[in-house]
Amino acid sequence: MNARIFAASALAASLLVFVPQGSQAADGPLANFAGNWSGSGKITVKDGSSERIRCRSVNNASGKGLALSLRCASDSYKFALASDITSDGGNISGSWNETTWGVIGSLSGTATASDIQATVSAIGFSVSLSIRTSGTALNVSIKSPGSEVSEVTISMVRGK
Repeated sequence: MNARIFAASALAASLLVFVPQGSQAADGPLANFAGNWSGSGKITVKDGSSERIRCRSVNNASGKGLALSLRCASDSYKFALASDITSDGGNISGSWNETTWGVIGSLSGTATASDIQATVSAIGFSVSLSIRTSGTALNVSIKSPGSEVSEVTISMVRGK
């Protein structure tokens, strides 16, 4: 799998989980993920080397839905992701679009008020995604062992 496609899809997957909170008053099952987020993390490639990545996300939640936008950049990668997800009880589903590389896919999984476990899929690959939130912190882990980009981890904080 192309490293840029994986990284784009991995970050797109993380976008799906960031729930919007325009004024900290969002309501619904994904409301704790809402808001303006920023932070950094790392991309690890197949040979074990890694590099730092910086990210910003602006997300809007409404009822059971979430619309999000994430932008990330490192020395070697740039990503611009958009996503729409829906929560149905503890299950989530949705779509994502990585606009820089033109990659489109789907997302499915489970969610609680503080934890999301999902799989992001596109033609030819899938990525596991774990997102946890606590207070003003949001931690994202994206894994695809054996791929050119094998892992992406991001720690973000809610902005003002």
